[in-house]
Order: sequence, then C-alpha cells, then structure tokens
Amino acid sequence: MATNILMPALSPTMEEGKLAKWLVKEGDTVKSGDILAEIETDKATMEFEAVDEGKIGKILVPEGTEGVKVNAPIAVLLGEGEKAGDAPAPAAPSNNDIAGAMKDIKAAVKAEAAAPAPKAAAAPAAPAAVPKADGARIFASPLARRIAAQKGIDLAAIAGTGPRGRIVKSDVENAKPGAAKSAAAAAAPAAAGGAGIPGVAPLPDARLLYPAGSYEETPHDSMRKAIARRLTSAKTLIPHYYLTIDCDLTSLMAVREKVNAAAPKGKDKVPAYKLSVNDFIIKASAMALMKHPDVNASWTDTAILRHKDADVGVAVALDFGLITPIIFKAQTKGLVDISNEVKSLAGRAKEKKLKPNEYEGGGFSVSNLGMFGIKNFTAVINPPQSCILAVGAGEERAIVRNGKVEVATLMTVTMSADHRVVDGATGAKFLQTFKQFIEEPASMLL
Repeated sequence: MATNILMPALSPTMEEGKLAKWLVKEGDTVKSGDILAEIETDKATMEFEAVDEGKIGKILVPEGTEGVKVNAPIAVLLGEGEKAGDAPAPAAPSNNDIAGAMKDIKAAVKAEAAAPAPKAAAAPAAPAAVPKADGARIFASPLARRIAAQKGIDLAAIAGTGPRGRIVKSDVENAKPGAAKSAAAAAAPAAAGGAGIPGVAPLPDARLLYPAGSYEETPHDSMRKAIARRLTSAKTLIPHYYLTIDCDLTSLMAVREKVNAAAPKGKDKVPAYKLSVNDFIIKASAMALMKHPDVNASWTDTAILRHKDADVGVAVALDFGLITPIIFKAQTKGLVDISNEVKSLAGRAKEKKLKPNEYEGGGFSVSNLGMFGIKNFTAVINPPQSCILAVGAGEERAIVRNGKVEVATLMTVTMSADHRVVDGATGAKFLQTFKQFIEEPASMLL
C-alpha cells in the first residue's frame, strides 16, 4: 500500500525546516536506513533516513523549499508491485461540501447584484484594512478579484462587507490602488517586530522609511528567523541583570605559554594542542558552577531545575548567524580535551553538521569577543539557561598594588543572569569564584 513520507522532526523543538536536497529521485528503490534527503533546520543540516522499504512514487516537495511543516507529506512511497497511479489521491470534496459552497456563492452574487452602488458623499467610513493571517484563505467574488487585479490592489488587506466577510465589487472599487498593498506590506513585518507580545508595540516596516532603490533586501533564512524569535523572547520574558568583574590574566598567560611550549609535536612539527584563553575560561566556568549550583540552573513555570553537571555552551560566530555548541560535563575534562572539543564543534558548526543534541540544552554559556578587541559587552541569555558570561579582551592596564602603580593584563567579564533563578548576591559569589580560578589557574586542579 502506498504511504506518505512525512517531514521529520529532527529535534524536540523543530516545527518546520527546509528541504535542502533530495538524494533520491522518483522511481528509485529504497530500503530502511537509506538516506533520502538533507533537511536544513535553523541550526544544522541533517540527513533524513528511510524507515520503510519501497519505491519513490512521487516527490511532493521540491528541493530548496523552505518552511516545510513537520509531519507534512514530502513524498510518496510505493509498496511492492504498486505503480505511481496507485498513490493515494487527495480526498475529493463531498456533495454536501460542494452544495454548501455553491449556496454561499449564489447568495453572495445575489447580494452583490442587489446592493445599491455606494454614494461617495454619504458612504460611511470604510473599515480598517485587516491583513489575513499567513496562509488564510481570502474569500472574494470573481468580479472583485478581476477588478483588484486590474487596479493592482492586494485583496489580503481589504475587509469584506459581503456575506460572511466576503470581498465584493464595492469593497474593491472603494479601495485606493497601492494603498491596500502598502498596508499589507507594513503589517507583515510589524508582526515580527513585536505584535502579539504583551506590552510590546509593533514596529513599522523599515521599507516605508527609505526611498525605493536605496537598499538591497536579503530574505531571512531559517537561522536568522530563529535567532530573532529566541532573542526577542529572551529579552522580553527573562528579567536580565548584569554583574561585571575584572580578572588579572598575568598568571594564566604564563601558565598557558609554558603548557603550549611543552606540547608534543608530530612528524609535521605541528603541536598536538594549542590552548587558548577561552579554554581556561570554559574550565573556570565549569569549576565555579560546581561550587555554586544555584547558578547552574534553569527556570520552568513549576520548578527550578538544578543541573548535576556543568554543561557549558560556547558561542561560535558563523558567516550566516550564531550557534552555541555545548561542552558536556566540562568539570570532568582537562584543558586539552576542552580545547580539542571546542575546535571540533566549531568546525562542524561552520559546516552546519552539528546534531541537535550537541547544541540544545546546557546550563551556562560563554560568549567571547575579546579576539575582536571588544573591551566589555553584555550578552542575551540563551534559554533555557539562566546565565551567560560575556568575555572581553585581555589588555594591559595600569593597576595599583600595595600603593604602587603597576602594569597588568586585565580581562573584563560581564555575566547576564536571570533574576528569577539567580539572586544578585549568588551571582556575585559565583563571579568571585570564577575570578579566583582565572587568577590562580593551579587552583582548578584542586
């Protein structure tokens, strides 16, 4: 029996994805475990395997299609001995459905014909144009559709006055050419700019503020949409507060230099490892989290989840966005292991080859912009985590020690914390411990 192949949910939070590439074609025979397609989510591109065996009867969704909903049919799989014509056809409308539709159409035509032409002077104010919800069907008479096409009017922005909100001839004649289209264009970006979020006013469409031809449009890809959605939600729903502290890197830099100098070299004289300052920061964060479990936690509506391990996310900048792969159980790993794992995760992230279990979850994140010369900054919390550490550049600064001015390499870090989970004093104690580990690297071995 022919069956539909459905868009898979490749992660617990996936709602839609892009069918990036088909690896089979119509007529191909597949068996369980064969790779059918590459599915692109907001963070990674993953392979989709066949569950059953059979023949690809028809591909329903062409490759390159974006916004394919989870569980939507994307292809038809034929059983043994079946042909493409045996594939299940969409259910035909019943006689009752057809009769009901015809009744509505006749009533609308009759009402439109009987309705007197509106007088310009006495006509009541037209109702505000309300764009239809994305994907919603627009009900309009054939005559109204033809007039709208001739006048260049977008039916999606017209409020119908006919039966059941149907758009009729007079609605289109009273609409100004171009005005409806502009209203619809303004409404869609407004929804992404805060509509639907309590207390947040929608933003105007930026395209209305600049002359045509003065800019180039780059459509949002799935990753950019996810970043906008998640960070807007995080800043709107999570009560952020910020704590800043300076760390002296003098001892750490000396230890790092000695450890890297002692790294064994292979036949090509390439060192087996090269530790970065960020590797020490990840390790220090993990050790501090184990000493302050109240920081290593996540908020839910019914309880606070306190994590047993220090799973530290590391923000990786990509050409097309940002992703935060996770070093799991970082408190149990040495600096070399952390360094190698970060390099591996970052490399695969740039190729969009990470699996969802490598970047979802975690209890804490580190975002380091020091390599760009940024002295300090604040970062947005990555839910479901409750804290993120923003790391600035290590730079030489004048400090006072024992009444004398000296030069030291200092690094400014700022922690963004969720006040629902982490109180101010708790966050401050965590940063004190983190600072101790950074300034005395040997203490991480105790």
